[in-house]
Amino acid sequence: MFLRRSFIIISNAVNGNCHRLMQERCLKITESSKFLLEKRLLTSIASARESLKDLVGGTQKLIGVGSGSSKSELAAVAESQDELPVRRMSDSLSELIIPLSDIAARQKYLNPSLKGIRFGRILEDLDTFAVFIGYKHTTVDRSKKAAISIVTALVDRIEKQTEIVPDIDVRMMGNVTWAGRSSMEVTMKLQQEVNSVMQTILTAKFLMVARNPATKKAAVVCALKPQTPEEEKIFQLGEANKVVRQDEAKRNLLKTHPSEAEREIIHQKFLQTLDPNFQTFRQRVKPENSVWMEDTILKNLHICFPESRNLYNKIFGGYLMRKAYELAWANAALFCSSRNFNVIIVDDIAFLKSVEIRSLLLMSSQVVYTQDTNLQIHVHAEVLDPDDGSRSTSNNFHFTFRCHEPTIPSVMPKTYAEYMLYLDGKRHFES
Repeated sequence: MFLRRSFIIISNAVNGNCHRLMQERCLKITESSKFLLEKRLLTSIASARESLKDLVGGTQKLIGVGSGSSKSELAAVAESQDELPVRRMSDSLSELIIPLSDIAARQKYLNPSLKGIRFGRILEDLDTFAVFIGYKHTTVDRSKKAAISIVTALVDRIEKQTEIVPDIDVRMMGNVTWAGRSSMEVTMKLQQEVNSVMQTILTAKFLMVARNPATKKAAVVCALKPQTPEEEKIFQLGEANKVVRQDEAKRNLLKTHPSEAEREIIHQKFLQTLDPNFQTFRQRVKPENSVWMEDTILKNLHICFPESRNLYNKIFGGYLMRKAYELAWANAALFCSSRNFNVIIVDDIAFLKSVEIRSLLLMSSQVVYTQDTNLQIHVHAEVLDPDDGSRSTSNNFHFTFRCHEPTIPSVMPKTYAEYMLYLDGKRHFES
């Protein structure tokens, strides 16, 4: 609950702060002509992607083409934050457009079955935007290629407030709201102007980390200094959220046992599955209007081709999020026996390991928790190596959906592992 309240507070504060900072930026006339030209050109998320390709030193390699002899000069990699300028929140403040009003640009976002917008595509754009903001915060010499890599470590939380109107441009706004030694918290919001009223579609918070490609270790980023009491409040909430993440990691059910209250929940759920006609723990029955958790598993497998790579020739994190969301959506549709539902929360998406090109990526989704007409779906992604048969987890995804049908079945665990999934889903739902 603390994390949820903190997210709401920081989102409201950032929303007001963003408007003020954007107004201040418009009044500044001392910026270089190059920056002003770039700002005018970077009107769309597609333009931002092209800008990132030009900025990043490790450029994408063309399949079947040699690397060539030309080399770009890389910026120096700082050893400490003392070598880098201290940034303000306004320095990374960015605004881009998803041009849904353009018919051609709108095609890849359309969801014909629902007559709406594919939310998976929005997840891709959010990941790109977060990287764009991260580089804006860390780049010192714009005449040289960036020597560090900015990657998504965690999608802390995305709260969706309303549906996207499919033919109106979406405005993306965001900036760095907290920075540590090698990590940054990027807070973003998406808006649309509907009937002359600007309404917020969603708010999002990503945790980005900097890496030195040469050493494969963490790289330092520019420190962030709040300029106003309002910014100080935002920064301190970022510090508090860091502590919350650390505390939640300690409470992870893979590392420690459930609480006393959670153990009581497990026992009561277990008792609901016992057949009253038999005095034994072995005879299990499924309660009325429920589904065994083991029957909610839905899987797919992807061969990771170069077309889905990111700036560093790994598989794009936004692509992984889109594929996980679409699998979770399909699972929710089957579970609810309806398409009349929508995603409301995406949280705690951990990027544990980069996915290489040519990997076999297995995604497994499962309904792990239900309450009223809400359901929590967990998606586990793992890389399979056909050469030695090994498996390794790359991601865990958590999606909260709300069904608009009168009722949905409740999910019922059967094994101890499923009870742990149930409790973990409950924690995410209540956070």
